[in-house]
Amino acid sequence: MNYQETLDYLFNSLPMFQRVGASAFRKDLRSTILLCDHLGNPELKFKSIHVAGTNGKGSSSHSLAAIFQSAGYKTGLYTSPHLKSFTERIRINGQEISPELVVKFVEENQGFLDELKPSFFEMTVGMAFWYFVQEEVDIAIIEVGMGGNFDSTNIITPELSLITNIGFDHVQFLGDTLPLIAGEKAGIIKKNVPVVISETHEETKDVFMNKAADMNAPVTFADEDWIAYKVAEEEGKTKYKVVISEESKWSVKTQTTAQGEETIDLIFGLNGNYQKYNLPGILESVAQMRDLGWDLPNEAVLEGLKNVTELTGLKGRWQTLSSNPTVICDTGHNEAGFREILAQLETYSYATLWLVLGMVQDKDISKVLSLLPKSANYVFCEAKLPRALPADQLAEKAVSVGLKGEIIPDINEALAFARKNAAEDDLIFVGGSTFVVAEIEEL
Repeated sequence: MNYQETLDYLFNSLPMFQRVGASAFRKDLRSTILLCDHLGNPELKFKSIHVAGTNGKGSSSHSLAAIFQSAGYKTGLYTSPHLKSFTERIRINGQEISPELVVKFVEENQGFLDELKPSFFEMTVGMAFWYFVQEEVDIAIIEVGMGGNFDSTNIITPELSLITNIGFDHVQFLGDTLPLIAGEKAGIIKKNVPVVISETHEETKDVFMNKAADMNAPVTFADEDWIAYKVAEEEGKTKYKVVISEESKWSVKTQTTAQGEETIDLIFGLNGNYQKYNLPGILESVAQMRDLGWDLPNEAVLEGLKNVTELTGLKGRWQTLSSNPTVICDTGHNEAGFREILAQLETYSYATLWLVLGMVQDKDISKVLSLLPKSANYVFCEAKLPRALPADQLAEKAVSVGLKGEIIPDINEALAFARKNAAEDDLIFVGGSTFVVAEIEEL
């Protein structure tokens, strides 16, 4: 098969959660284990950091990869879903796996894959692990796809586990309470492996404490040691002042405020206000990896955070696409994510707010819709995949909570309509789903 035929095989022959949703979800690791056994158990042959969470795991994974790259390590990165190209999922030092190697992997293993019939995600995880071993990475940052306990990535034993935050998402698979969801995310905690929790929540803290105790895993709640304050936003990057509870966490050259707090200044290449919740987990993970013997100089940490998008190719996180009118896109798609999106939109000055929105049909979107401002102009669209909620049905649900707008299913036509009708001092936001952002042509 050529590359396009191989992609068709990946996308169409096997269930793909990104496209079809629930029918592709498996609550066991059997197929992943059998596939990796067939591949010679690559999951045992590279060092890793495992990253789970409801929101922030993608940003945190890319940031850690950028830091390790800046420190001189050959760094693998596995993330999902992709936005533009399948190869985005598997990278080394920011470079995507080549189409030729995707073809090679499928070609060499197709007989076994046809017999086993693993899911799209299971096969992609196997491909990533195989590639990282082939290329002899020093470390790989592995992002969980969904949940943790039964996620295909959960066959690794990492150097460190990081859980970013807990919120309501994928409740039909992970549970309809925060403790139940936390229990699924806590499934990545391994015996004797340190775990970092980015955000402390009273509802879920005991879940992590108990699981960590069961696994004899040292647990650290990062926001008890680090607090990030946004200072300014300049040229697509954000300045932060970070308070550290222990100077030793940063090792040298902290500053002392009038209140006696130890602080560091840094520039983060990601602009979403919600990144203040991710930074403590990222920085605590660096501190923990230093304790394990990894050489991560302060300069490399600052360089990696400042240039995370350039080093890793991360897209779609509070990304400004154009000005006059300002157009911003973001992949946030659940209630917690939209609360942060709306809070940040309120910090902008504009005449009228336009929201170009599309969502998926296998989630309860009522809470998100109830948050949205009734004064905004809406354009309802839909991504080109079976999971997408048809634009007319989204509009109907929106009308039920007092939101009205145009129905233009094609995402780029919807954005063009908003641009044509917006004034230069208006603000246009595009999002509602990762898959909506993925289809923006200029991304």
